[in-house]
Formats: sequence, C-alpha cells, structure tokens
Amino acid sequence: MKNISRLELENIYGKISPFEFKNKLIELATLSNRKSTRTLLDAGRGNPNWIASTPREAFFTFGQFAITESRYTWDDGDLTGMPKKTGIYKRFCTYVENNKFMPGIDTLKAIIDYGIEELNFDKDEFLHELTDAIIGDNYPFPDRMLIHIEKIVKEYLKREMKYDVEKGGEFNVFAVEGATAAMCYIFDSLIANNLLLKGDKIAIMTPVFTPYLEIPHLPRYEFEVVYINADEIDENDEHTWQCSNKELEKLSNPDIKALFVVNPSNPPSVAISQKSISKIVDIVKTKNKDLMIISDDVYGTFIHGFRSLMADLPYNTIGVYSYSKYFGVTGWRLGTIALHENNVFDKLIKELPYSIRKRTMRRYADLNPVPENVPFIDRIVCRILKSKL
Repeated sequence: MKNISRLELENIYGKISPFEFKNKLIELATLSNRKSTRTLLDAGRGNPNWIASTPREAFFTFGQFAITESRYTWDDGDLTGMPKKTGIYKRFCTYVENNKFMPGIDTLKAIIDYGIEELNFDKDEFLHELTDAIIGDNYPFPDRMLIHIEKIVKEYLKREMKYDVEKGGEFNVFAVEGATAAMCYIFDSLIANNLLLKGDKIAIMTPVFTPYLEIPHLPRYEFEVVYINADEIDENDEHTWQCSNKELEKLSNPDIKALFVVNPSNPPSVAISQKSISKIVDIVKTKNKDLMIISDDVYGTFIHGFRSLMADLPYNTIGVYSYSKYFGVTGWRLGTIALHENNVFDKLIKELPYSIRKRTMRRYADLNPVPENVPFIDRIVCRILKSKL
C-alpha cells in the first residue's frame, strides 16, 4: 500500500467531519496492518483494543498475597479473617521471596518500593491499605479516596497532566467511575450548591464528546449554551482544530459562569495550543475572573508534552481524568476529579446570600460541625454518596 502523507490526507479528507475522518484513518491503518507483522493499537474507538498485561499480572499476584493474609488472621476453609496491619510488610517480603516466579512479581515489588522509598510511606500502613482494598472487605475510607492511593495518583497527575502545585497550591483528588460520570457529578453539584442555576449561561468548546453537548439541555439543567468553536484555518485553508481569538473572546462575557472543555478535543484529539491557552488565561485574569472551568483531559496522555488547564488556571479549573483509554481499563471505570484547595468554587459558595447558604448547610451538617467550611470537592462526594443511599 502506498504511504500517504499527512498533507495528502488533509487535502482528501479535510472537508469531512472528524468522526468520518477518524473512521477513514482506522480503515487505512487496518488495511496496512493486514500486510504487516505489527498489531494495530486503536485508542480512537473509546474502547482501546489492548490491555496492559504486566500491571494486571502484578495486581492478581498481589490478590493472592491478600488472600494469604486473610488466612493468616483466621482460616476456617471457605471463611477467613480480615487482614491485619502489624508486620504485614515483613510478611509481604517473605511472600515475594517465596514466589519469585509468580507473574508480575517484580513489578509488584517495584510498586511497593516506589511508595516506601519515593513517597516515604510507612511500610505497614501502605501494605495494609492496599491489601484491605484489594480484598474489598471495608467501605473505602476516607470516602473521597484512600490516603496512600491519592498521593500516588497526585504524583501521576502532576507528571502527566502537569498539575502545578507551585502555582496553585495543594490539590485533592476524588476517585470516580470515569470521566463522563465525573462530568455528571460536577454538573449536579454545581446545581445543588447554587453555583449554577437553571437557565444560566455556560460555554462549551467544540468539537467535543457528544454527551457533553446533550447534558446541559437536560430538564434539570436547561442551561443557555454558548459554543466556542474550533474555527481556525491555516494558510493552506485547512482546519487546525484550534479556536480563533474571535471565538475565545466570547468568554469575556461575565454572564458566562462556566466553561466545559475536552482537551485534547474529541474526536480530533488536538490539544489546545499554547497561544489559545495564553488567550484564555488573559481573559480569565482580566475580564471573567470568576469563570468556573471543567476540563476533561482523558486523552492528554496520548499527546507529547501535554499541559492541562489545571496547570495554567489552577484557581479556576476542575481537572477530570480517566485511566480507561491509556491503560485499556474501560471495564474497571477508573477516573478522577481534582481540585486545588484554593479555588474559585469555594470562593463563590462563600459569596452566596446567607439565605441560600443556610439552606445548603443543612445538607452538609453531618460532615462538619461548621458545614459552611465543607469544600466543594467534598460536596461532590457527599452528593454522590447521598444519591446512592
């Protein structure tokens, strides 16, 4: 098959929709793959056609250790006890030594060493949290995310998404069932806390994941939507999938309370350019300081040098990420919501009229003796937990 340059593809398919273009690329790749010894890796279908086998081997091998721990506590055949913390790291080391040929054992040991040596975790505390978690015999505590796991996820988000603790200060992470669930939880919590009201004006950068176009128009939201369109054309009259300054200027309107972004975009998979990021930063800093930004960055790990809006606008942005695409774990539903401790959401809640704050305080009275002090990210957690009771 003849090699096709990017420019040729743009000239042939530049006028069709991103979805059609994506399908054509997969078709071309599939045809080429039939004549090759290489396997086609496809992350563009929303459900990658690969799995990362080594971490799964480590996961299931660790599960076997966890079962031995439950039997160490109490062993009555099919009934066993709950893992105990005291001495668990020493028993883990013995398990590794006695099972050198178990699948993924070296990776498992490296994972544990990372937590202890790089993040300075207490050995027994760390091992017990992981063991209890994989057994699944307790409700997660804290509700938002397990203590050691949150610290590991933070390091990952700082490295891969470029979350900036120097500029934005510390941030907290909430584990959820994927990015779409995260968006729904955030929408609901914005409404529940009167940060958005029915009929409010919000902005969505397009092209975007289709459900995000539909959610704002649901009866319980009925937002007025302003679309920030990727309308920029280059010197060859081809789409760059970037927004022109004219489109971005729409965000200058202070009536727009929230901006919803998928970055990199879906389906074009193009990250917001640094020029556009600088423009958005300037608009927020000078014209719309209270803009609430929700950024879905799930494809960021496929873009070399990707930088989330959480890095440039940490005060205004909630970062949403999912491990599903990059690690091929769509069936496990692994997503995160991240928010810096100093943020515009908490500020806007404090500025609401007292009559409204008093009404919402009742909802969080069982979380904190001073319910007004419950941060927005914990209000998202509370919203979800109460909806599932």
